[in-house]
Amino acid sequence: MIKAITSYLDDFSHLFFPHNCIGCGSDTLPRHALLCTQCFQQLPLTGFFSKPGNPIEKIFYGRIKVTAAGSVYYFSKESLLHQIIVELKYHGNRNAGMYLGKLMGNEIAMAERFNDIDIIVPLPLNEKKEKRRGYNQATVIAQAIAEIINKPVFERVVARNIFTETQTHKNRISRWQNMEGVFMITDAELLEGKHILLVDDVITTGATLEACGSEILKIQGTKLSIATIAYTI
Repeated sequence: MIKAITSYLDDFSHLFFPHNCIGCGSDTLPRHALLCTQCFQQLPLTGFFSKPGNPIEKIFYGRIKVTAAGSVYYFSKESLLHQIIVELKYHGNRNAGMYLGKLMGNEIAMAERFNDIDIIVPLPLNEKKEKRRGYNQATVIAQAIAEIINKPVFERVVARNIFTETQTHKNRISRWQNMEGVFMITDAELLEGKHILLVDDVITTGATLEACGSEILKIQGTKLSIATIAYTI
């Protein structure tokens, strides 16, 4: 009886508040899902979180000491994943970030290499850009991860104190030069002796995460791991 009532209410709600797949537009998807089953299966999983020495970790070899790192999906322009990230970053769709963050949380929870994470730190966004966007997309993702692995999110322990130009069209050297002196630690005591999971949406050269991570690793006793939704191929 209860199931029948719930089904009726869902159907009634859907009539006035349509819920469609962000990929194909289908309305045959669970109430809290972003994608239908068919579109979800199109997302290209990397399997990196359970693989030591994966391509994300290799990005940081000889640059900063990273305990473990991974990305959930491969990223390419004009892909379905690109569409979802655009929704998150430019169309105010926080649900897209929560959806992706929970998927990443599940990947992290299944990978024993991340078992001793103490806290989650989202890559900070410049204050002006965050105000314009309304939120930091990395924070939305981090909060969703926290719901899965039950670790606290420390949002303001690292700050971005310089407004940088977009990194999109820069090569690796230019990206690194663009990030010098950008990040600062605002509360070192909270991070001392902790294993920190630094979170962002997409990784390309890793210059931004490296710049932020290097500041974190200056704090006594810290270990650094990195997690992103996507890895640019």
